[in-house]
Amino acid sequence: MSDADDQAKRRTRWAEDRTVLANERTFASWMGTGLGAIGVAIGLKAVFGAFEPTWVAKAVASLFLLASILIFWSARRQAHKTLKRLSENDAEAQPVRNFTILAIVLTISALATGAVLWSL
Repeated sequence: MSDADDQAKRRTRWAEDRTVLANERTFASWMGTGLGAIGVAIGLKAVFGAFEPTWVAKAVASLFLLASILIFWSARRQAHKTLKRLSENDAEAQPVRNFTILAIVLTISALATGAVLWSL
């Protein structure tokens, strides 16, 4: 193999590494957006605590919780699609299982937040 071929392969590996890191940053950003939606849901309870009927404020907060769950699973799906395309090469990334576990934990957290908001 020539030196030019080695350099081309090295550049390809570096590009794959950058793509893996970008994928992980994007996933983390989506998770932050989902957590922000949960924050809005909690904030609605604080702002509209004396709102009547209370079920309306709780329903709106629940919409934000639902949005957060959709964001978590959309992020997981996109991260998985990107990693699947990269798996054809030698790029080393976090296993999809890590993305799935985080999406599950945050989904359970969002559902628990909803349960608490509805019980108040």
